[in-house]
Amino acid sequence: MEKEHKVLIANRGEIAVRIIQACHKLGLSFVAVYTAEDAHSGHVALAKELGDSKSLYRISSYHDANELLSIADAANATAIHPGYGFFAEDFRFARRVTERDRPLIFIGPSWRVIRELGDKINTKRLARSLDIPTVPGSDKPIYDEAEAEKVARSLFEFQVHQGVEKPLVLVKASAGGGGMGIEEVYDIDLFRSVYRRIRNYAMRQFKDDGVLIEQRIKNFNHLEVQVLCDRAGKNPVHFGTRNCSIQSTGLQKRVEIAPGFDPSSITYPFDAQKVMDDITEYSITLARKVNYDSVGTWEWIVTKDGHPFLMEVNTRIQVENGVSAAISRIKGKADVDLIAEQIRCGLGDPLGYTQSDITFDGIGIEYRIIAEDTEQNFTPWVGNIDNFSWNHTPWLNMHTHLPQITKENPYTIPTEFDPNLALGIIWGTDLENVKERGKEFLNALSITGYNGQSSTLKSNIPFLLKNTDRILRF
Repeated sequence: MEKEHKVLIANRGEIAVRIIQACHKLGLSFVAVYTAEDAHSGHVALAKELGDSKSLYRISSYHDANELLSIADAANATAIHPGYGFFAEDFRFARRVTERDRPLIFIGPSWRVIRELGDKINTKRLARSLDIPTVPGSDKPIYDEAEAEKVARSLFEFQVHQGVEKPLVLVKASAGGGGMGIEEVYDIDLFRSVYRRIRNYAMRQFKDDGVLIEQRIKNFNHLEVQVLCDRAGKNPVHFGTRNCSIQSTGLQKRVEIAPGFDPSSITYPFDAQKVMDDITEYSITLARKVNYDSVGTWEWIVTKDGHPFLMEVNTRIQVENGVSAAISRIKGKADVDLIAEQIRCGLGDPLGYTQSDITFDGIGIEYRIIAEDTEQNFTPWVGNIDNFSWNHTPWLNMHTHLPQITKENPYTIPTEFDPNLALGIIWGTDLENVKERGKEFLNALSITGYNGQSSTLKSNIPFLLKNTDRILRF
């Protein structure tokens, strides 16, 4: 970094804490922000501890770009780190940050890359041009009924050839999102009526009646590849794979494991090492094609017979970056910090190493500790936490935005945000060792609380314990 920088942290909670820590490690100044609901958050306390008089500002909303940029100017920030969520994958925000009269560095991919890979249809088209496998189906919106039916029939035939007993296709509004405008078709004779229904719905809701036709894939594992590159965008590296298949009923991740499979102790009905090697190579190929210039995650689904399909690219740091870091070594050194690497490279430093300098050791588990009732459809629990403690061990990294809690000074979970409490990252020498340590950690973890309805705190710890023994098994 040729000049002194100050990083505005445009986020909250655990990720804000970790960005502050990374800036401190790199010797960088920072400015953190918080809303009234977050006044007692640990990221606020840490900013006061490690920062100066211009290192903490109160704002009305994390969603207000104008307010964030005003704070950046007032604090003399030179860069903005969006964390994850909020503005992290908003190419318009990234473009505005870098092209304003007082330009700032956006610590993430260039806005052009975010725009290019943020469009799932475009990502699929790019991937196919490189012979990277994607979910079978159309790679552009279809507006012609006969063409749509032709694609659907080919997908039914493809599934029959794969040995799928009950083939089906998804008919999706191409302009939709969040699960809106999607139907499953099990019978090709019913396809046209479903197509017309989705097309009419899409026109009413999105003013665009384009429709996508895709194969519906069931019984798969969700794998990810962690990629990093410097601003040159020429020599991306990966930090291995991770498995994110243990999720809530709403398909929200709860446990992540690195690497994505463990063929040394589990027998899979396919060559698991080859699958991991293939998806990392595919991911690097696409990153190189678009001159990717930051951290990012390539998301894959792997079928039970070992076929990988690229789903999407997340152009940001992810919650689970720490579990990939836990098993990674750069030139033999542990304590890899991917957030610090993202910041360092984002501010202009060259990567300084190649793929051959990155090695892997052991297995990692990341548990997302959340106040929720897993027996009631993972319903969020809100109230006051009066105790939160765990056993400190060399193989555990805890990341939390919760402040020091006592019965006299409880922490109130803000109802405005998801009730995420902490991330527990466990390292083990092998699969059995890390599972033993994971259960030891969860059994020793103590969280208690209450609310106005005399309801005691509900957490997902029993769910995490129950699912530990099945990690990495298909």
